[in-house]
Amino acid sequence: MTLTIPPQRTEISPSTLSLPPGPESNKWRQIWHVATGQAFGETLLEQFMLWFNEYGDVVYNNFLGRRMVYVRHPEQIHDVVLRKAGSLRKGFDYTDPRFGLASFLGNGLLTNDGEPWKRQRKLVQPAFHMRRIAGYADTMVHFTQRMLGHWQDGQVIQLDEEMSALTMQIVASSLFSEDISSDVDRVGWCMKVLQELLTSPSMVLPSWIPTPIQRKKEEATAELDRLVYDFIADWRKQGEDRGDLLSMLMLATDEENGTGMSDRQVRDEVVTLLLAGHETTANTLNWTFYLLSRHPEIEAKLHEEVDRVLGRRAATLADLEPLRYTKAVIEEAMRLYPPAWSFARETVEPIALGGYQVPAGCEVRVVTYAVHRDERWWPNPEAFQPERFMTEESARPKYAYIPFGGGPRICIGNQFAMMEAQLALATVAQRYRLRLQPGEQVVAMPKITLLPKYGIKMKVEAR
Repeated sequence: MTLTIPPQRTEISPSTLSLPPGPESNKWRQIWHVATGQAFGETLLEQFMLWFNEYGDVVYNNFLGRRMVYVRHPEQIHDVVLRKAGSLRKGFDYTDPRFGLASFLGNGLLTNDGEPWKRQRKLVQPAFHMRRIAGYADTMVHFTQRMLGHWQDGQVIQLDEEMSALTMQIVASSLFSEDISSDVDRVGWCMKVLQELLTSPSMVLPSWIPTPIQRKKEEATAELDRLVYDFIADWRKQGEDRGDLLSMLMLATDEENGTGMSDRQVRDEVVTLLLAGHETTANTLNWTFYLLSRHPEIEAKLHEEVDRVLGRRAATLADLEPLRYTKAVIEEAMRLYPPAWSFARETVEPIALGGYQVPAGCEVRVVTYAVHRDERWWPNPEAFQPERFMTEESARPKYAYIPFGGGPRICIGNQFAMMEAQLALATVAQRYRLRLQPGEQVVAMPKITLLPKYGIKMKVEAR
């Protein structure tokens, strides 16, 4: 047997390299695009795809004085999330005190960084061990069945609202062991405010100018604080492990000093989980049902598997493994429409990336949407083909598929989200087909997550 040693990567000093190529900056045009919402609108994804096709895998852009680099190649993504992660930190979208996620979420895992993040990740990790989250499978099926109990054959539903309410109820029940149906609409509104926050044209205004979105953010933050702190206070009165995620957070202690989380830190983690645990899965299901409605031959294969594995009984945790095509449908939907369509870091020192120089203080954005539609890794990339995920694809680079990010900061709830989407899809497919309404305009809108701009109306058809 001959041992093949892979060639070593030769690191080049960034100072010897040039900046990546990119479009010419026009400050006044950029201000106009921001003011009219075009900079954050539906054409943004198309713009990224055009830039990558014109300039290559690493693209530089100076946007209103902010230096930005966009990447789509798995090698550069590997650098960003792992190999050179020590030279990068969370960027503007996460940390800005006025419009960043931290202004709403606080210092939860999504926004935290450095040593505090490492400590928090270690404390939170046990709550998402597979043995722990397996207990939530019945909860996921229960709430999906309850939703279906309100549907009727021939009814037209607002799919995005149904999926948002469903996933909110599931994550809230998993967090608090309680049904918060009466608060679902209000919490959903809070999350919509957060979606608006990062893509508001008000971002270009000085911080001392009050804006409507700022007032809405303050109201939404206060509303979430009231809900979450009430649950924390109730838990402290009992102090028992109820089997929910909140109990895990409240009981977690640092191995080195025995300290746990403050109420504020628990609040930040809970609000982060409410956002990440419902918004991303809701949009995964939105896009999955949308794609199935456009591909009846794939929907038929899905129904055949669901009928064969489940019949008329309720899905359980044990059914996840045999529902392989169901899982592949979801994975392919997340390839075409990744809920987390991009993520960003900021360089703390100059680095070399893809043969180019990336200066310190530069935002590096991984455009997941573009990675997932790159024909080098995905033949016929625009096609909806779940079969791609039915066999192991050894030729595909590791970071060519990153719906949950990658490296140490990969989404901590990825197994929870996949289990939820798979069980919910199978449960709906047992009883109904969903048909897109004639003339319905479905447009992907890149905000914090990739959502349908105008929502999605579907007609429910009993099977």
